[in-house]
Amino acid sequence: MRKVYVPGDRNAAKEGKDMTDLTDAPKSAAPPRRRRKDARPAEIVEAAFKVFCAHGYGKARVDEVAREAGIAKGTVYLYFPNKQALFQAVIEAKVSAALSRVGDLVDGFEGPTEALLRGMLRQMYENIVLSDTRLLMRIIIGEGHQFPEIRTLYYDKGIRPGMTVLDRVVQRGIDRGEFRDGPIREFPRLVMAPGLMAAIWGMTFAENEPIDMDRYFEGHLDLVLNGLKA
Repeated sequence: MRKVYVPGDRNAAKEGKDMTDLTDAPKSAAPPRRRRKDARPAEIVEAAFKVFCAHGYGKARVDEVAREAGIAKGTVYLYFPNKQALFQAVIEAKVSAALSRVGDLVDGFEGPTEALLRGMLRQMYENIVLSDTRLLMRIIIGEGHQFPEIRTLYYDKGIRPGMTVLDRVVQRGIDRGEFRDGPIREFPRLVMAPGLMAAIWGMTFAENEPIDMDRYFEGHLDLVLNGLKA
């Protein structure tokens, strides 16, 4: 435990003197219990992510999330009213947050659009395509027809924002005369199509035929940029 220095006589504490000086000692921003409470929603979301990835949406149970997080089931409901709210929080933490970082990259970029596209795709690969986050996509593909509400959540929180960023980058390249003005303006999602293939391959066939994803990424860029450049 960190010692607290009390100005005055070194024996003052024993004599009951100068104890008010303790109020001048530096304090942490929040007591441990408060800090633990503030971190709990994120811990629950991380536990929910593991449970959803292991069991899918339909078979996932809130009590399993609580057990994974090391808390009582009722504590989960203090923060999230139902399983759908938990799934939304997982999407926001894993997908929306990653796309927000991509958006920040686009906002502050001043160089050539080719370099911007490379950086944007690299972030998408690292944070979504090649990470465990891609397992959420497997849930949507496998269960979206049965639970259309989670399909809509993923579209609203992940697909649509991602397409918006792609739209901006492609349009930037066209406006600057760096990219050709053609069908890609209407279908910028084509830029990301090889990335989706990489995610699906990684979840489905990687054990049968592993892919060198660094080389695959460079091939993705080569294909897209040669098709886009003016």
